[in-house]
Amino acid sequence: MELAKRKDVPVELTWDLSAIYADEAILQADMEKIRNLTDEIERDYKGKLNSVETIQSCLNKHRQLKEIQELTRSYCYLSASVDFNDAALQERESGMRRLFAQVDSRLSFIDSEIISLDETVIREAIAQGGPNQPYLEDLLRQKPYRLQPETERVLAALSPTLNAPYKIYNMAKLADIRFPSFQAAGQEHPLGYSLFEDSYEYDPRTEVRREAFKTFYKKLREYENVTAAAYQATVQQEKIIATQRGFDSVFDSLLFPQKVDRNLYNRQIDLIMEKLAPHMRKYARLLQKIHGLDRMTYADLKLTVDPEYDPTITIEASEQYVLDGLSILGEDYQEMIRSAYKERWVDFVENVGKSTGAFCSSPYGTHSFILLSWHNRMSDVISLSHELGHAGHFRLCNNAQSVYGTRSSSYFIEAPSTMNELLMSHYLLKTNDDKRFRRWVLGCIVGKTYYHNFVTHLLEAAYQREVYRIVDAGGGVQAETLNRLMKETLQKFWGDAVEIPEGAELTWMRQHHYYLGLYSYTYSAGLTIATQVCKRIENEGQAAVDDWKRTLAAGGTKTPLELAQMAGVDISTDAPLLDTIETIGGYIDEICRLTEELE
Repeated sequence: MELAKRKDVPVELTWDLSAIYADEAILQADMEKIRNLTDEIERDYKGKLNSVETIQSCLNKHRQLKEIQELTRSYCYLSASVDFNDAALQERESGMRRLFAQVDSRLSFIDSEIISLDETVIREAIAQGGPNQPYLEDLLRQKPYRLQPETERVLAALSPTLNAPYKIYNMAKLADIRFPSFQAAGQEHPLGYSLFEDSYEYDPRTEVRREAFKTFYKKLREYENVTAAAYQATVQQEKIIATQRGFDSVFDSLLFPQKVDRNLYNRQIDLIMEKLAPHMRKYARLLQKIHGLDRMTYADLKLTVDPEYDPTITIEASEQYVLDGLSILGEDYQEMIRSAYKERWVDFVENVGKSTGAFCSSPYGTHSFILLSWHNRMSDVISLSHELGHAGHFRLCNNAQSVYGTRSSSYFIEAPSTMNELLMSHYLLKTNDDKRFRRWVLGCIVGKTYYHNFVTHLLEAAYQREVYRIVDAGGGVQAETLNRLMKETLQKFWGDAVEIPEGAELTWMRQHHYYLGLYSYTYSAGLTIATQVCKRIENEGQAAVDDWKRTLAAGGTKTPLELAQMAGVDISTDAPLLDTIETIGGYIDEICRLTEELE
C-alpha cells in the first residue's frame, strides 16, 4: 500500500500547530516583531555594553527576542518536517533561517562586547543572578575561544550556508530518493524509508526482511557519493572552525557545548564496545536459534524474541497504557499525558515526505510537539513514552528557567526519555507473571530500549569517532572511506556472531545525527543515567522521584556531572556504566533461561 500525501491524511492523526500560531497572519506579525526588536537592540545597545546595568538591560530585551524566535523557528520547522515535498513549506522554513541568520549577525555584537570586558564586570553581572545568569555564565566559558567581533558577525551571517549540508542530506533522503517495490513471498511490497525502518526490519518473514534490506541498500548506494560530499563538508567545516577558535582538537570543540571532556566521551564508547559486545553476541545467537535462521545477518538483528506474541495496540488504547506505565511520576505528569492526547501534541500519521524516526520539539512558551509514525505495535507505545520523556523534561525546565537556562547538555538530554522507556517496561513486568509475557517485555527492554541506545547509536558513535580522527589529523573522507569505517565498526562489535552482508556498510547514510556534532554517543550516556535513577526510584520511591523532578527542572543551569549528582548518580567514575552493562547482560540471560523453559 502506497503512503498517502499529506493533504489526504486524517487531520485527527496529525499535530495541531495552531497552539503556536492560529494562522499565517499571526506568524508574520511575530516575524515583524523580530525585525523590530533587532532594530531596537542594535540601535540602543551597540557600542554601549560597558556596564553591568546596560548588559542586563540589553539581555532583557534580547531574551524577549529569543522567546519569539523559539516559536517562529519551531512552527516553520515542524510544518516543513511533515512534508518535504511541499515547496512552499520548505521555502518558508528556509526564509525563516535566512532572517534568523541576519538577526544573529546583526546582534553578534552582544556577545563580542560583553566578552571583551574585564572578567570582573561579567562576574559582577553573574552575581546578580536572575534570568540572564545562565547566558552570562556560558559567555564567560566561551571567552577563551571567541573570535574577533567582525569574524563572529560574518560567521553568524553565513549560518544558512554553513547549515546547507544538513539541508542537502535531508532533501536527498526525504524528497529525492524513490525506492522501488520488491518481490518476496509471492507478493509485491512497497518500500520507503519509514516502511523499511519501522516495518520491514522487524518482519518475521526472512525472505521479505532480507529482500527489503537488499533493495533498500541498493537504492541508497546510488546516492552514496552526494551524501558523502554533504557529510565531508560538515566535518571539514567543524574542523576548520575548531582550529580557528583555538581548540586543540575538533573533539574538544564539539564536546565544549556539552560541558564534558574527552574522558567521558571515550569511556562511553570504549567500555560498551568491549564489555557489551559479548552480551549482544549472545543475544544475536539466541535470535538465530528462535527464528531457525540458516545464518544470523545484520538484516536480522531487529527481530523480536517472540514475534507471534507481539501485541498490537491502537492509538486510542495507548493513552491508558501510557498513563498507567508512567503513573509513578505523579498526577502532574499524568495530566501532561492527557493533554498530549486531547490537544493533539502528537503527529501519529504516516505520509509521503514526512521526516523519519521520532522526535520531540519543545518551544519555549508553549507545549511540546511529537513526531512519530504509528504502526499499532506495542513498540510504538515505548517510542511515544520516550518522546513524552522529553516533553516532561522541558515542561519542568521551561517553567522553572528563563529561555536562557532551558537547554540541558546533550550528554544528559536522552536521560529523561529513556527513563520513561524503562519505567514503562518495568511497570509491565510487575503486572503479569506469565513467563511468555515476561520474556516479551524483557525482549522489548533489550531489543528496543537498550539495543536502540546502547547498540545502534553507540555503533554510530564508534564509527563517527574514527571519521573525526581522520579529519583531526588533516585528512578527508569519501564514500569509500566511510563505507570501510562503518563495516569495520560493525564487524568489531558483532564478531563472528553476525554476518555483515553487502549494503550494511552504507548504514552511515541513514542517520542525521552526524550533522549534529557528537550526539550519537549521548543516547547511551543518557540511558546510563536513566538506568541508575530508575533503580533508585524502584528502591527508594517518592524521594527519588522528587530528586529526579528537581534535576529535570534545573535544565541547562547545571553540567551533566552536576545533574547526575542531583539525581543520585556519580558519573565521574565508570561504575554506573559498568553496572548498566551488567544489567543488560542479566536481562539477556533471563531471556535465554525463559526461552529454554518455554520450549
